[in-house]
Amino acid sequence: MIAYHDTEWGVPVHDDRQLFAKLVLDGFQAGLSWAIILRKRDAFLRAFDGFNPDRMARYDRKAIARLLKDDGIVRNRQKVQAAVTNARAFLAMADAGESFDAFLWAFVGGAPKDGARKSQSRIPAKSKESERMSEALVEQGFRFVGPTICYAFMQAVGMVNDHLVTCYRYRELK
Repeated sequence: MIAYHDTEWGVPVHDDRQLFAKLVLDGFQAGLSWAIILRKRDAFLRAFDGFNPDRMARYDRKAIARLLKDDGIVRNRQKVQAAVTNARAFLAMADAGESFDAFLWAFVGGAPKDGARKSQSRIPAKSKESERMSEALVEQGFRFVGPTICYAFMQAVGMVNDHLVTCYRYRELK
């Protein structure tokens, strides 16, 4: 967790495929701790073909059954199916010429929002931006993208800097 905090969490991401992968992982986190997902991240990458949306979109019942037997990942049928559905929605956006990066970052005006939090208790579970993002993703056909999942995603990919102001990473990412 320390290495993740020190090198990844809150660093702005602008690559469509990386954003897709992080959104899928955040969907799997719903109801669980991020530590569980982080510990299983390599297994997720292997099981989901490196989060390659072209491959994931072609998963059929047999592929989903294989995933549900993989004890290296979270074996929740709804979450696995949502990952496949999300790959298809991602590809539909790409086929329409829409940049996933531009679509997502538009919810924060294209630049990271500064949380300027002084204590953990001041960090919200969701925001008006994450609520709008959630609604827009659902309209695009995505699943497991509620406002709380979207806010955690926004924190992870640097759309909002929620490092505490006393954390050295807050200043580095500001």
